[in-house]
This record gives sequence, C-alpha cells and structure tokens, in this order.
Amino acid sequence: MGYALKKIVKVIAVVVGLFLAGLAYLQYQQIASFNWDKIEATTSTIANTTTNTFNDYSIETLATTNLGIPLASGMSAGFAIGFMKG
Repeated sequence: MGYALKKIVKVIAVVVGLFLAGLAYLQYQQIASFNWDKIEATTSTIANTTTNTFNDYSIETLATTNLGIPLASGMSAGFAIGFMKG
C-alpha cells in the first residue's frame, strides 16, 4: 500500500508541476497573466491542510492498532521464507 501511495503522490506532483510550468510559459509568451502570489498562497494552504490531515491521523498508530496481529504474522512469515531461501 505504501508503494502505491508513493507512486500516486509522485504522479500528482509531476502533473501539478507540468501545469504550473504551462502557466509560466503562457505568462512568458504574454498570452495570459496570473497572480502568482494568490497561486502560491493557495498551494501553500493545500499543502498545509494535507500535512495536518496526515499528522492528525497518525499512520503508524492506525497500522499498529488495526493491523497489529495480521501485520506481524505476515512480516514474520515473509522473514522466515526469505531467510530459508537465502
């Protein structure tokens, strides 16, 4: 799940970066005009809200309370199989 989440976040970051680069190009060509201070404030607000949401729902706490026994048994089985193959 962590791997998939990491890939999704990377794709979103690339898409947002390309979008902002496109806006900068349009302004450079004088096709459009943008208020960069407002864009920066909005982006900062979204980033802070997302960070606070993840801090409020501590992922480590959720993983250990809801997945404690299945997570431990799965990891120990994976460790044992990996140890036997090596």
